[in-house]
Amino acid sequence: MNMQNLMAQAQRVQRELTKKKEEIDNSQFEGTSEWVKVVINGKKELISLKITYTGPIEDDDKEMLEDMIKIAMKQATDAVDKEVNSKMGEYGALGGLF
Repeated sequence: MNMQNLMAQAQRVQRELTKKKEEIDNSQFEGTSEWVKVVINGKKELISLKITYTGPIEDDDKEMLEDMIKIAMKQATDAVDKEVNSKMGEYGALGGLF
């Protein structure tokens, strides 16, 4: 394979990676727990946070609410990671460059 073909192939792979990264960045991912629903984008930025618990939240419940937020965020960020691995995993270490 000559250098020109190699460069063309590298540019094609870079365009594909960029396109897939943009698709993921613009996607939304949801995480839920018993009391909370969060939505983040593929850059792991919080889009929305909803408290789904309908009862009164006492002072003693604040720690529980904080934990529920953490659980929902973890679930959502895990979904982003899974999508990144699914769409970009075939490129191995190259995916870390973007």
